[in-house]
Amino acid sequence: MTDTPHLHLPLLSPAQAQKHVTVNEALSRLDGLVQLRLVSLDIATPPAVVTDGACYGVPAGAVNAWAGQDGMVAIGVNGGWDFVTPTKGFRAFVLDRGAEALHDGASWRIGAATLGPGGAGLNLHCDEIDLSLSAAATATAAGAIPARAIVFGVTGRVVAAIGGPSAWRIGVAGDDLRFGSGLGTALNSWVSGPVAPIVYWSATDLLVSAEGADFTGGALRLAVHYALLSVPDAV
Repeated sequence: MTDTPHLHLPLLSPAQAQKHVTVNEALSRLDGLVQLRLVSLDIATPPAVVTDGACYGVPAGAVNAWAGQDGMVAIGVNGGWDFVTPTKGFRAFVLDRGAEALHDGASWRIGAATLGPGGAGLNLHCDEIDLSLSAAATATAAGAIPARAIVFGVTGRVVAAIGGPSAWRIGVAGDDLRFGSGLGTALNSWVSGPVAPIVYWSATDLLVSAEGADFTGGALRLAVHYALLSVPDAV
């Protein structure tokens, strides 16, 4: 055996020369894989300047130094790349998604909290949306709630002071204050709108409505908190 079975760390051979090379390679790999943080799972072109310790999940069709390394974890080491095969059960925090991911043996599952032997699982998500408010009575975040989502609530913050109304509310068509009403318009005002879990069977817009007068400007950062169920794998 030349590598360890789980993290694929290189092992020393008896009477090996330049042992420090193998030890340093193992330490660099260990430093990347422990508390694994992936910059992205979607970037197909490696950065022009390699940052030591930076890790990426190599997507299908990657090019240049990542060509032929689909599905691997690329670790920046000494200006180049070390590639490790992730296995079922690997966990990582994906920085550009702001979410944890679990490897199912074939690919990364964003938000996976559980993974059954047959591939079924519970996936937790928090999707952030920046919404600019123009001159109108309402504003819509199109498709903010995905199909089949089990929604726990919506939170948000005013990131640019809202002009026009004295307050605002947020919900969906047919229930436009489901997640909050009488909400503040000043910078850094916030909303925390938990609800009893509710299923949306089709993609649904978030609806923001002015109270007292139309919007004249401002911006919100909203977050939809929800779960999705994944079915067992095909056989």
